[in-house]
Amino acid sequence: MTQAPQDADARRAVAPVICYPGDRLPPPDPALYARARAGAEKVAEVIAPPREAAAFAVPAGQFFRISSIEGPQVGDLNLWNAHDLTERFYSGKTRALHGTHVTTGERLWSSFPALRPMATIVEDTLGWYGIDEFGGSVHDVIGTRCDPYTHNLLSGGQYHHCCHSNLTRALADHTGLSLAEAERHVHDVLNVFMCTGFTRDTGQYFMKASPVRPGDYLEFFAEIDLLGALSACPGGDCSAEHSSDAATCHPLLIEVFAPQEGALEGWASPPVNGYDRSHGR
Repeated sequence: MTQAPQDADARRAVAPVICYPGDRLPPPDPALYARARAGAEKVAEVIAPPREAAAFAVPAGQFFRISSIEGPQVGDLNLWNAHDLTERFYSGKTRALHGTHVTTGERLWSSFPALRPMATIVEDTLGWYGIDEFGGSVHDVIGTRCDPYTHNLLSGGQYHHCCHSNLTRALADHTGLSLAEAERHVHDVLNVFMCTGFTRDTGQYFMKASPVRPGDYLEFFAEIDLLGALSACPGGDCSAEHSSDAATCHPLLIEVFAPQEGALEGWASPPVNGYDRSHGR
């Protein structure tokens, strides 16, 4: 431990600056979403079984909802451009633009070079949770996903129902890709319903029992044609561990809703990012 300099307190007291002020982002139109959602009809549903993942498709301009239906359960969500798997959800940039946890009115952004909204959160029944006394909150974009490589590193053995493997199988089954090809497209997730934060003393990532209960849901508007995959985490509500055959796990429901014709008049999918990609050359 190095000795603190004489001006250590002054250095620590420097006020922070928000890196990406939210008021500079292209604003969503909640009134438009509300009008479109009011008359929307369910057109599809998929179940992600316990300790497994399911893939689903959502055309641009439709809504999708992820619901707890039997008991407290966390889900790991991947999203891709349905026509180009290289454009995928970018959790790091979403975190930088919105914060460590996301809720109603915030967006899931795609990877470079597109960097555009993929989906907008339109309803969150856990929005009341806020930030608790431990610094925990719900729906995080700070964790990665439980995976068999880290499990092997820390515990040994071959565990195949980590969310990473679940998502890999779901994507492979949906697209016809091999497992090796599909795995390259699996990426850091939105941890739906997961309650997480960082410890104040050591800065370590923590999880705690999710506050989700049957009937709770997180709903999105698809800004572009989406392919999604959702894993019902083997940790259940993640109150103890997240790669386990012992934790109580429950299924998650994904529903897709289509607005009435004309309900989105004037709306268009966001274009890809306008940067010219010359990189100074």
